Amino acid sequence: MPTLSGMPPHSVPSGFLPHDQLPMLVGQLMQQGYQCFGPGVENGAIVLHELATPDAIPRGLQAVQSPGRYQLTQDPEQRYFAWANGPQAIKPLAFAPTESLWRVARDASGTLQFSAVLPAAPKRALIGVRACDLAALALQDAHFLRAGARDAHYAQRRDALLLVAVQCAAPAATCFCASTGDGPTPTAGYDIALAELADGFVVEAGSARGQHVVDALRLSPALAQHIDDARKQGESAAAAQTRRLPGRNLRDALMSQLEHPRWDAVAARCLACGNCTAVCPTCFCHAEVDQPALSGESSAHVREWDSCFGESHGHLHGFNVRPDIRSRYRQWLTHKLAGWHDQFGRSGCTGCGRCIAWCPVGIDLTEEVAALTAREATP
Repeated sequence: MPTLSGMPPHSVPSGFLPHDQLPMLVGQLMQQGYQCFGPGVENGAIVLHELATPDAIPRGLQAVQSPGRYQLTQDPEQRYFAWANGPQAIKPLAFAPTESLWRVARDASGTLQFSAVLPAAPKRALIGVRACDLAALALQDAHFLRAGARDAHYAQRRDALLLVAVQCAAPAATCFCASTGDGPTPTAGYDIALAELADGFVVEAGSARGQHVVDALRLSPALAQHIDDARKQGESAAAAQTRRLPGRNLRDALMSQLEHPRWDAVAARCLACGNCTAVCPTCFCHAEVDQPALSGESSAHVREWDSCFGESHGHLHGFNVRPDIRSRYRQWLTHKLAGWHDQFGRSGCTGCGRCIAWCPVGIDLTEEVAALTAREATP
């Protein structure tokens, strides 16, 4: 029997979970010791937050997204996951926005003693993860878990995550994951995958941990019609996306346009606020600062998210390598879509569209890339 992703079937057939039994899945995860994070509304946006009870996932949420605009609406079909994405998903729960890496304190003799600070990492299940964010997490893994440079803080949190992915059946107008090859149907990187249909969910396990949870639910097998409907739903969602990148490897096209006048045009609009880097699920720029105690007896060495749009990020001894917004925007775009091919073998963009929706002035990455790579626009 085929699966919703089109991949070869697992040894255990897909199950079917009726809509009214979704709390049973959350409850099972809680019984197995996981803190469960699922969708909820905070500050006018859909975010993943901790669920207090198994039935805390709301139904009927949607969000209208366009350049510089994000607005919650209601889903007339009262689905659980009829929204594309919010401003954040997995990244803050693996790569913390701010954390202490190590500390130093004076002992009784006045000698400085250094000690590592590792984070608490409770078991967490994230429910509602999208394919674009799974692809982004794979890129974060490639950076933070690379051979010889494994980041202990990231690894501790990452190892504790169980990921319940959901097929993105209602993409936002800002989504373009189909053109990057990263969605809208999850195909890898999940522990459990859900595809929401009118009467329930097609459920697949993607790991031994996920299978352990699914087995405990004792689900009825999904019908062939359910699986086919889920597959068609994913194909329709991909076809519905109106934005796209002109290719999956734009390295040479972008690096040949470093003096294109379009950089000046976008710099005139860009505020260098860093919103795009904050909401991007793959950006990992950070700064490290020391925070001494007022007593002078100890100090914490802290890592915190940073942005290549900040003036200080390009500061070297005596000068700044990126002194203006033009050079900062160019650095962000060319690193994301060109340099990452050299580092990770693929683009750093997974098509989530967050940078478009959460840009205060509505700069559209797909529009900028099209202008930079169009033959007729080449100076």
